[in-house]
Amino acid sequence: MPDTAKVLLDLLDLEALDTNLYRGSGSGGETPTRIYGGQVIAQALTAAYATVSGRLCHSLHAYFIRPGDPSRPVIYEVDPARDGRSFTTRRVVAMQNGKQILNLASSFHAPEPGWEHQHKMPDVPAPAMLEPRDKILLRNAFRVDPAKRDEFTRPRPFEIREIAPRDPLEPEETSDINHMWIRMEAAKGAGPELQHILMAYASDFGLLGSSMRPHGLTFHKPGAMTASLDHAMWFHAPVHFENWHLYTMDAPFTGNGRGFNRGSIYTEDGQLIASVAQEGLLRPTSD
Repeated sequence: MPDTAKVLLDLLDLEALDTNLYRGSGSGGETPTRIYGGQVIAQALTAAYATVSGRLCHSLHAYFIRPGDPSRPVIYEVDPARDGRSFTTRRVVAMQNGKQILNLASSFHAPEPGWEHQHKMPDVPAPAMLEPRDKILLRNAFRVDPAKRDEFTRPRPFEIREIAPRDPLEPEETSDINHMWIRMEAAKGAGPELQHILMAYASDFGLLGSSMRPHGLTFHKPGAMTASLDHAMWFHAPVHFENWHLYTMDAPFTGNGRGFNRGSIYTEDGQLIASVAQEGLLRPTSD
């Protein structure tokens, strides 16, 4: 197993402190200055799953309340709101320094038969035809301040291949439609709960960036203050994240200092397995 994958899996392995009370590390994720939003969501979902038996998450809704501090652990308190015949509901509060940084509500469902239909997966190039994102970042690392170079060169547990990658430092204005292939080979053999948790972690990748694309913005270009405000996710089918998945995103609206983003996640053979929605802060700065 690659070291980066072990770091991530250790990050998602919470310590049980008491009944319905868990502790997770704040460090080791995607960003050095504040805790990556997908990390807090994934840890909160891990805490919720620790109190549920025999049912899988079908939806989660999270609000980011304060930036997380990577230098401190995060405490997760689970409220076992309801255990019904078909659905189980959990609420999770993530806290640091006695203050809430995230609230998450999640629902778990016992499998049952029903009607089925889905939207067709977009027709895009296969991952084998695309350049890995880590190579693109490495090629551009010399262009950034040495203090920020680690963000471009450090290894990551996920493989990402973007359909239409933009220059990270001098991006052009382009369509809000944003496709990328993603997988984590180390997920092979993981149980269905961990597969969900890993996909929840990855679902924050690139999503807010969709609303930045029409305005010639990226996270590496000064001029915009960005942060995830809320995040919702629905799981439709079993996840096997060791295989390639297409994450297709768009941003139908940006305004009032916020951007609204949507995502659909498909298997390589076209099955829709998850849907995502997120609103993010997109505030102009004077920099």
